[in-house]
Amino acid sequence: MAPVLYRFTRDLRLHDHAGLSAASALGEVLPVLVIDRAMEARLRTSPRRAAFFCGAAAALDASLRERGTQLVVRRGNAAPVLKQLAKACGAHTLGWSASFDALGVQADRKLQSDMEEAGLRTIIAMDAPAIGPEETTAARPSAGDGYRAFVPYHELWRELQPASHEAPLFLSFAQSDVVSEPLPQPSEFGSQLPAANAGETLAAQRFRAFLQNDGLHYAFALGAPAEDRTSRLGADLSFGTIAARTIVRETRERIDDPFLLTEERNSLKLFLRSMAFRDFFLQLAWYNPQTQTEPLQEKMRDFPFAKSHPALDAWRSGCTGYPLVDAGIRQLHATGWMHPRVRYIAASFLCFDLGVDWRAGLSEWDRHLIEDEAALAIGNWQWAAGVGADLAAYPRIFNPRKQARRFDPAGAYIRTWIPELAHLPAGAIGAARTASSQIELPLFSGNAYPQPVVDHERAAREFLKRYQQFMPASGRQASR
Repeated sequence: MAPVLYRFTRDLRLHDHAGLSAASALGEVLPVLVIDRAMEARLRTSPRRAAFFCGAAAALDASLRERGTQLVVRRGNAAPVLKQLAKACGAHTLGWSASFDALGVQADRKLQSDMEEAGLRTIIAMDAPAIGPEETTAARPSAGDGYRAFVPYHELWRELQPASHEAPLFLSFAQSDVVSEPLPQPSEFGSQLPAANAGETLAAQRFRAFLQNDGLHYAFALGAPAEDRTSRLGADLSFGTIAARTIVRETRERIDDPFLLTEERNSLKLFLRSMAFRDFFLQLAWYNPQTQTEPLQEKMRDFPFAKSHPALDAWRSGCTGYPLVDAGIRQLHATGWMHPRVRYIAASFLCFDLGVDWRAGLSEWDRHLIEDEAALAIGNWQWAAGVGADLAAYPRIFNPRKQARRFDPAGAYIRTWIPELAHLPAGAIGAARTASSQIELPLFSGNAYPQPVVDHERAAREFLKRYQQFMPASGRQASR
């Protein structure tokens, strides 16, 4: 029987894998990893992303070798490489997982056309979401064009059950004489970091530990950046070392535990809501590819966001003089991750205090985040900038000082990431921004922490004035 080629992309695992399940139903699978120019460019963008990818690819190869095969690695343009592989092993079918961002979807369609012209059957599986766009759209009474509002989407999402493809032991892999190129290494993407300790085994361990422990306190974790107790599964989900379906099914099962406290059950429901948001943004990009380059809200496409600002570099380097914003940026630079709550506060500062276009923030974070899912990044940034799916009457402008008092009252998070302020007691961290300049003297560290680059209250008022002039509306928006 002819083997079925399966091309791994951002789905680097064997368990609960929609694409592998579909491919294996047609024959023995020959697993392939093609590093084309688009993938290389994405990995060159962020050194930590490259290190994570290489570690996950190595772990996938190790899992395959345990099953008597290996990951066949190739470098080059995907279409000719896959045609050559299909000819070499006699394959008539090629499968892979669907992309959801506009550029990825376009590449998928081009590859599908090229393969079918060459006489190959193609299978494109929706593996990334827990519940795919077609499932949620099919449940609507109207024609299928996706959801633009989260609340009705979430109401439906909660009622749908994720499919299961949990049968790795039944996957059958082809024996082939095809020679593989070496596994990818971070250095080939310009990263000086070693390959990360990543892969589906570690992702599953992290998730199940979270489900038994920190997940029961997720509501607290969302408001406590210093505690660092969120799931930290963003990179695993974006590279597919764990399935969103697995997370949703097992979390729902955990919620049904009769011994859970009400607060613990509510925390897990809040975690599921974050998974629903992930699926929501994926389907939003799937049905609205124009969001790759422009706002979802047509009325906001001509809003005069600035392309730059004198303080833009200060925001990029975590030196705005607003400690919570700067702590988040510095955490991102140091780890490739930022606490979810702080992400929105930092994004709000860029878009509203500085008035800078959300795409500048999207590009900047893309250089540092390990995560690699453009559809999610675009959806989140447009939401934060008030130009996407968020239907609030006015922009959600966060007051960074109030947010720091609310979510980091002891200053633990700020002191962790801003050494210039590490010597200060909790009450002095906020006061240092407006009071005596003596507290700014470098008595305890080599550098003084900067004064605020803008006055938040004034900047917020000026932005809202521009917003009202651009799009007259009634009501008011308090600075949160």
